[in-house]
This record gives sequence, C-alpha cells and structure tokens, in this order.
Amino acid sequence: MAQRKSAKKALRQTVKKQEYNFRIKQKIKTAIKKFRKAIESKDSALSAETLKQVYKTLDKAAAKNTIHKNKASRRKSRLSKMLNKTKN
Repeated sequence: MAQRKSAKKALRQTVKKQEYNFRIKQKIKTAIKKFRKAIESKDSALSAETLKQVYKTLDKAAAKNTIHKNKASRRKSRLSKMLNKTKN
C-alpha cells in the first residue's frame, strides 16, 4: 500500500484512468460488434451508418490516448475493407 501522500494520489489517479480507459474500450468493442451484426444482416445502409459510429468512437479513443492513433487507423481500414467486401 502507498505510504506517502503523493503516492496515494498517484494511485487514485491511476485507478480513475483505468476505469475510464476500460469504459472507452468497451464502447469500441460494442460498436464493432454492432457493425459486424449489420454486415451479417446484409443491410448496406445500416452497415454504413454503424461504420460512421465506429469511426467516431475510435477517433475519440485515439484523441484521448486510450488507444494509439495507428491502432485506430488500422482498425478503421480493416472495417472499411470488410464493408467493401460485402458490397461487391
């Protein structure tokens, strides 16, 4: 357990940041699951709309340094490829 005042504060901050990052990552996972379900339903309008939501979620996470910007970009690229495959 932390002894010094500064160590206790650092511990509180770390716990708070972990909870925040966990919530953001859960939002990303949920958005991607919705997108994949939309692709399986063969509804291109719904797929395109949910892809926009996934993009928004990934961009916010990258902006807040929850995930790396390159990881967000890579995921966006792969999901758009997935959408384009279903259109063809």
